[in-house]
Amino acid sequence: MGAPLKTAGALVAAGLLPLDRQQEAEAVAARYAVAVSPDIAALIDPTDPNDPIARQFLPDASELLSAPEERADPIGDGPHSPVEGIVHRYPDRVLLKAVHVCPVYCRFCFRREVVGPEGAGMLDQPALAAAIDYIRSRPEIWEVILTGGDPLVMSPRRLADIMAMLAGIEHVKIVRFHTRVPAVDPERIDADLIDALKAGGKTVVVALHANHVRELTPKARAACRRLIDAGISMVSQTVLLEGVNADAAVLADLMRGFVETGIKPYYLHHPDLAPGTAHFRVRIEEGRAIVEALRARVSGLCMPAYVLDIPGGFGKVPLTNSPVRRTGANTFDVQDRLGGQHAYPPAGDGSPD
Repeated sequence: MGAPLKTAGALVAAGLLPLDRQQEAEAVAARYAVAVSPDIAALIDPTDPNDPIARQFLPDASELLSAPEERADPIGDGPHSPVEGIVHRYPDRVLLKAVHVCPVYCRFCFRREVVGPEGAGMLDQPALAAAIDYIRSRPEIWEVILTGGDPLVMSPRRLADIMAMLAGIEHVKIVRFHTRVPAVDPERIDADLIDALKAGGKTVVVALHANHVRELTPKARAACRRLIDAGISMVSQTVLLEGVNADAAVLADLMRGFVETGIKPYYLHHPDLAPGTAHFRVRIEEGRAIVEALRARVSGLCMPAYVLDIPGGFGKVPLTNSPVRRTGANTFDVQDRLGGQHAYPPAGDGSPD
């Protein structure tokens, strides 16, 4: 397997970008990190100007345009970071940002100001020890979520060291990893890495970020199966993106693909207000309509929670419209998946339940 493509010149040489876009791509790469793994490069159709894989990973001049509402820290990690590497926004769980590099760089990344080879890098040993001490000293922390950056770029030895530290903290019961690696570098999911993710007494969950069903290649699905067969649960994370998946049929294919692979659809994120990402954002009312159309198409097993991270660090809220409207002290109108309205409880007709 070859090396990732990390420059505009390399993307042009690989035939993924036309020569007339090299200069604009270089300007974007000077501002934000670029990396396209060989597995992702193989999925891109350079003859399709609307290719949803290319749109996620190839630099575009639109990234150099900033909107007034955008911000460097769109979900407010900073105000909730008591020590380096920790974000403690919710009472019972923390983010542990042990590394700030990724195997690929999404063009819509909400942490694009801090990830990449010029970013914060990896926590050094004293900083990691301080982060673990913070977790150890707070018994309310039930779950630790390793993110970054992509934690699965770390070596199995480094991962095993972190898991050993967490294994010694009795009140931590769940360890979750947020990653793209099973889809973008599936061969990395080998026996050594899988063994490194395990810790005695902890439930381990891997959350896979994928946005289009084409990312779930046979190799990617096999990598996920290796994790699942080793006893590791998997959930999904997807970002609702204009030009990639802002369509109920496209999302249905993706969500069914997750379930077929043994992955429970978890979050569908409304895109964050990261700098230079306005061309990816859909309106909330459009997103709600897409999610309602998705609900009419798929099994409940396939339904993720459509959520917004409130800018400023105030946490996630569901964005779906409520199908229930109060009409009296204990009566309601309920809308079915086809838009029909029903009284609840229904008017009595004398028949048994």
